Amino acid sequence: MQSQSTYNYTVVRQFAIMTVVWGIVGMLVGVLIAAQLIWPELNLAPWLSYGRLRPLHTNAVIFAFGGSALFATSYYVVQRTCHARLFGGVLPAVTFWGWQLVILLAAVTLPLGMTSGKEYAELEWPIDLLITVVWVSYAIVFFGTVFKRKTPHIYVANWFFGAFILTVAVLHLVNSAAIPVSLTKSYSAYAGVQDAMVQWWYGHNAVGFFLTAGFLGMMYYFIPKQAGRPVYSYRLSVVHFWALVFTYMWAGPHHLHYTALPDWAQSIGMIFSLVLLAPSWGGMINGIMTLSGAWHKLRTDPILKFLVVSLSFYGMSTFEGPMMSIKTVNALSHYTDWTVGHVHSGALGWVGMVSVGSLYYLIPRLFGRTEMHSMKLVTLHFWVATIGIVLYIAAMWIAGVMQGLMWRAVNPDGTLTYAFVESVKATYPYYMVRLLGGTLYFSGMLIMAYNVFKTVAGQKPAEAVIPAVSGAHA
Repeated sequence: MQSQSTYNYTVVRQFAIMTVVWGIVGMLVGVLIAAQLIWPELNLAPWLSYGRLRPLHTNAVIFAFGGSALFATSYYVVQRTCHARLFGGVLPAVTFWGWQLVILLAAVTLPLGMTSGKEYAELEWPIDLLITVVWVSYAIVFFGTVFKRKTPHIYVANWFFGAFILTVAVLHLVNSAAIPVSLTKSYSAYAGVQDAMVQWWYGHNAVGFFLTAGFLGMMYYFIPKQAGRPVYSYRLSVVHFWALVFTYMWAGPHHLHYTALPDWAQSIGMIFSLVLLAPSWGGMINGIMTLSGAWHKLRTDPILKFLVVSLSFYGMSTFEGPMMSIKTVNALSHYTDWTVGHVHSGALGWVGMVSVGSLYYLIPRLFGRTEMHSMKLVTLHFWVATIGIVLYIAAMWIAGVMQGLMWRAVNPDGTLTYAFVESVKATYPYYMVRLLGGTLYFSGMLIMAYNVFKTVAGQKPAEAVIPAVSGAHA
């Protein structure tokens, strides 16, 4: 009976620690491929070449680092807000070990060149089947816990986590439909422009639900907890939820402007991308205004700094994305490093910062500590990471606009003003700045790993008793 009267923190601890580990791995690969674009001689072998490591980097950062953070926080939040132990007996452990196996298989197959060639969905069909098993188990655990809750109310963070779990399941099943021709090779069930449309319906909603809705679940729990304030507007959070999940689903075609996709489909993608600005900024404002009456805490609380700055990057990225979806802007930005800057302002600034802030809140509580081993190191991590992000995205913005202008510049006689190689040469200094920014951000993860190690070393895993009678949110 003892295990049933306490929360299941074991799986939360496992995912929390692996989030830090995979963050270091994924960002180290990112630093390496950034260096390869400056010094091509660093492409040491086929399995260490840029073309093989780049999908490994995106999968490691999104699914290994980001995925582990989502598992850890969603398992913690759903238990605490439902006053119920995780449903499913051994299923939470199955999701942990299954997810780590998926990550290890990705780390082996992608450098070997085994890939479906689909952005964010590169893994081949046997691994896709394993992902499906793990994800169905995850859904059973999460929704089973919600169904057996002792609280009458389902807290808004759980709505965002639930939408993320359900939508990612549908996206994965539809986009990964393939015809296997061997154990390591398959071909998409779709062809031509339909395949592109399905891929970017998946690809942009991977951003919308894996990298946005799930992390908004974190935001709606950990910012109020760390600030010691209630959510600014609970009504706005509900409007934010429904507007976001409806609108995001239609934005994918903006990745296919000026392609064979019918013009009306491109325009629908653009229109919904522009509409998406409203719910995105509504959520950002709701998070930031939660600090009303607690702004003074930002001076002394580095964890709150992480969480609030993550919202600032979320707001910036969700302004920039709709702007880049406008066809005339896209004509300049498409295929340039501006897109790379946009992706990383969201990935490093929003996803990375909110994950790190949430973990700095979680890890001491999971190991019976009141706070991290060194709050000065948390502050150092914050500044190193923030400066790294700014250097990275500013370099890519400038490089991207410059590339777009150079590619479209023509002489009076109609010939191109610049050869393509001239735009590559002009981009070189910005790649150096990008490498510096990425190295700083990676250094921040190393600082975090040391701080986490010192926090948990020699500590007994903490347990928390489930309240016998439903009360306020935990």
